[in-house]
Order: sequence, then structure tokens, then C-alpha cells
Amino acid sequence: MILFFGTRPGKTEIKNLDNLTCPYCNQIGTLTAYISGNYFHFFWIKLFKISASKMLECSHCKRVYYPDEFSEEMKRLTN
Repeated sequence: MILFFGTRPGKTEIKNLDNLTCPYCNQIGTLTAYISGNYFHFFWIKLFKISASKMLECSHCKRVYYPDEFSEEMKRLTN
């Protein structure tokens, strides 16, 4: 009997953070959040989430923020 199990990435959720200011270029409404999860699967059926990764990108200055760089406001809006 062959069992197919492992991990695979889920779909990336994209959120525009309209009322948030980029700390680097001070532009309002240019930050976009990208949230992606990794799932455990059995026969290609997702069973449960193992981990999640988050990042923010400013569309004006192209600066990328990772979770250890998030301000309190960024943390609140991405949860």
C-alpha cells in the first residue's frame, strides 16, 4: 500500500492595508500584506496548518517588511 503524505503551500492571501503609513517613505495606503500558510496533506487533502509566513511590501518604495520588523499597527492589521 502506498501512502501519499507531506507538506504543501496553501494559497497566498493578499490584503491592502489602506490606512497604514510606510515607515520608510511615509506614504499612506501603499502597504500590501502577503500571508501564506504551509499545510500537512494526506493524499493531497489539506488536513491542518503547520506554519504561516507573513510579509508586507510598499508599492511606492518597494521596501519589504518581515514579521520581526512589524510595528504594533502592522501586527494588529495582519492578524
